[in-house]
Amino acid sequence: MIKLLPLAAAALAPLGAALAAESPGAKRPPNVIVIIADDLGYGDISCNGPGKIGTPNIDRLAREGLRLTAGYAPASTCTPTRYGLLTGEYAWRKRGTGILPGDAALIISPSRTTLPRVFRNAGYATAVVGKWHLGLGDGKPDFNTRVAPGPNELGFDYAFTMAATGDRVPCVYLENGKVVNLDPADPISVDYRRKVGDWPTGRENPELLRMKFNEGHADTIVNGISRIGFMTGGKAALWDDRTLSDTFNAKAREFIRGSKGRPFFLYYAAHEPHVPRDPNPRFVGKSGAGARADAVLQFDDQVARLMETLKAEGLDDNTLVILSSDNGPAAADGYADAALENERKAGHRGSGPYRGGKYTDFEGGVRMPFLARWPARIPAGRVSAEPVCLTDLVATAAALTGRPLAPSDAPDSFNILPVLTDGAKSPAPYRLFGNPGAELTASAVREGRWKLILRDAGAHSARALLRNPPADTPTPTGAPLLFDLEADPGETVNLADKHPDTVKRLTALMAESARAGFSRPGAAAAPRR
Repeated sequence: MIKLLPLAAAALAPLGAALAAESPGAKRPPNVIVIIADDLGYGDISCNGPGKIGTPNIDRLAREGLRLTAGYAPASTCTPTRYGLLTGEYAWRKRGTGILPGDAALIISPSRTTLPRVFRNAGYATAVVGKWHLGLGDGKPDFNTRVAPGPNELGFDYAFTMAATGDRVPCVYLENGKVVNLDPADPISVDYRRKVGDWPTGRENPELLRMKFNEGHADTIVNGISRIGFMTGGKAALWDDRTLSDTFNAKAREFIRGSKGRPFFLYYAAHEPHVPRDPNPRFVGKSGAGARADAVLQFDDQVARLMETLKAEGLDDNTLVILSSDNGPAAADGYADAALENERKAGHRGSGPYRGGKYTDFEGGVRMPFLARWPARIPAGRVSAEPVCLTDLVATAAALTGRPLAPSDAPDSFNILPVLTDGAKSPAPYRLFGNPGAELTASAVREGRWKLILRDAGAHSARALLRNPPADTPTPTGAPLLFDLEADPGETVNLADKHPDTVKRLTALMAESARAGFSRPGAAAAPRR
């Protein structure tokens, strides 16, 4: 049974006052569920076009709510996007926010205003279930004790997570900072620089593997799959890859059922279709397009079960559900599971009509599935082309709960509630993208019809092209890339030479935003702690 951490009386006061002021028949504030897939591309859901993977439950969300065709992640990799989602700040503004190992320290200061803290301060019960990948503790974490600070210290009452990703150690669940089912007589050791203990590795013992690696994933073997990083100990606590999703989903549904007495916010961070793709046997082979596509079907099933629980609990009408992904697809990403070959044979392309995928600043890397369903406020069957971003959720939550942001809160977050509920225009004049690098600047910007890709465009994309070769598009050279997304959504024609003034203006805009430390009007740079 889930036990929520107690809320302070002060946190409940604003909600109590608001409810007291309402008419006796007024509804309580809406519940909010944010569902984030891992490496799910724009073209992976069938409501976004002629993909070869059927996603009927996700498609139902689109039919019953709003489908946004220009929903963006702020980065094309996982940790930076999740940082932006929870803080409302682009991760490229802060060093140390790149893809983290499983033994990294927490990269978000506990003193910051975060998405869960906005809801918690308004009296909501808050939970995160699934992938975390934002670090734990204030140094190298000791997984044999309660690891803090972590999700609970950022505003989540309840947290049931993995530390990083499915392909990184430690391969254990953490519940409110403690490893689940840990035997004190079998302590866990984790290291990302050298081997610890005597557990076999993929590099040393390939004969023990049931899933072969082909890049980087050659360290400690858990469940017949070699991972990134080394661990030993904690055998009783190890997860089973084939029941990972069922375990997360059960915890999320338990939280929903246990929160009926007050509004709740649930951040459900699924791990599909990220590697290693080892779905439950009931999904194996069902897609006809390989292991990655089977994992997409498993994610679609998770969505169905969450929605069924809402309906069964009578919470369906007044719950805002937002579904998106952290970055574009990566068909070939560390294991020899033939995902790329199988999807090609099936005629499926995870990024849909867009160029590139995970690790790139092209639309295929940052343009996401983005759906919003709230029967009480969002008309069914709407489609919007207004650009929105996952960083906007903090400001949107503040507007939803009536709690204004301070200038230094969520400096890159815009309130998109009117876009979702009323079909309004996007409040953001431009969107910035980028994975953290040596320079604290964005590497791409979209303003209206124009998209400019600047920093490291060639090297960055060349790495990704090996994994997600696009159809009929050349490898970029590293020069500025300017695209007209209205005329050329597939980013096939570089117009930088024809529109040098546009390149100059957008380059200056990116530099000014980097210098200022914010993009939201009236905001201020977030303090560095």
